[in-house]
Amino acid sequence: MLSRAMPSNVEIKAKVSDPEEFAKMAVQLSQSEGTIIRQHDTFFNCSRGRLKLRDFMNGSGQLIFYERPDTDGPKLSRYSISPTSDPPGLKVVLSDALGVKGEVRKERRLFLIGQTRVHLDTVEGLGHFMELEDGQGSSLKTI
Repeated sequence: MLSRAMPSNVEIKAKVSDPEEFAKMAVQLSQSEGTIIRQHDTFFNCSRGRLKLRDFMNGSGQLIFYERPDTDGPKLSRYSISPTSDPPGLKVVLSDALGVKGEVRKERRLFLIGQTRVHLDTVEGLGHFMELEDGQGSSLKTI
């Protein structure tokens, strides 16, 4: 079996009570209105970590395997991503093989501040959330 070191990033997630104010601050810090990304994530049963298929609702998607602790605060996430041009077809195969654990639909507004990806998510049925992702773990302290 081939083995390789997986890329990693540091993530912080939290519920947002005032999405308009959060967006206003993100626009100021990023000097950008952000990019809107619509996503439909399907999570599959797997023996370790998490496996999800992200459908960008435009004919493209990503199969993402990741390992991240279920704790509060900053978390180290190790991941592996493979692009796909047929998210619906891949969803059928993975659903049959592994079973679906859950699904999440969201609209993500992405801002870039230095090396940090700042997400403002509107999650269907759950509300508003923010996520900070930093591949280096270095610029999170400045936000």
